[in-house]
Amino acid sequence: MKVYFIPGLGADKRVFKNIRLSAPNEMICLEWIDPLPGENLTAYALRLAEKIDTAAPWSLVGLSFGGMLAAEISARLQPAKTILISSIASPQQLPPYFKAVAPLGLQKILPVALFKQASIAKRVFSTETAEDKALLRQIIDDSDPAFIKWALGAILGWKTTVPAPPMIHIHGDSDFLLPVRYVQPTFRIKKAGHLLVMNHAEEVNKILREVFAA
Repeated sequence: MKVYFIPGLGADKRVFKNIRLSAPNEMICLEWIDPLPGENLTAYALRLAEKIDTAAPWSLVGLSFGGMLAAEISARLQPAKTILISSIASPQQLPPYFKAVAPLGLQKILPVALFKQASIAKRVFSTETAEDKALLRQIIDDSDPAFIKWALGAILGWKTTVPAPPMIHIHGDSDFLLPVRYVQPTFRIKKAGHLLVMNHAEEVNKILREVFAA
């Protein structure tokens, strides 16, 4: 089965470098497309989904922002399985402080360079290996500022009218960006933060093997 992966905001396929699927599943990472003027999260998700071959059974894995897109795609195209990692299934699961700043439109005036610098600075105190930290710094540095600004606005303005179908959800209990108390994960990984896909990859791989073996 083809399994399509969607990375998180400011990331690309390199963030999944430690993820391994068991045969005969094939891992395919979707590349970002440019958002259209005024495009919302749902419309973008459906355009991104045009890259998916739905003629044969397929599944979807979304990380963080990619999980939000995966939830919207899953609600409309019915993949065999949908797995969210460090993400949320609906805008109702956004932490209250996200909802509080949404009306202010801060993402329109927030310097994206500041967002990047904060993300890079946080790596000093994170638990990734030195190699992974260097890779994450490079990924963040390579990210498109215009896309980040659009995505932040899309998240804050996210609305959906189609209920999300049942999904498998992997979340860390030390995720400070999207705290676990606002979601109901299927699998909860102890002492794992938002980037558990990198620093708890063995546990994630074990869960994925179980999910795709079922």
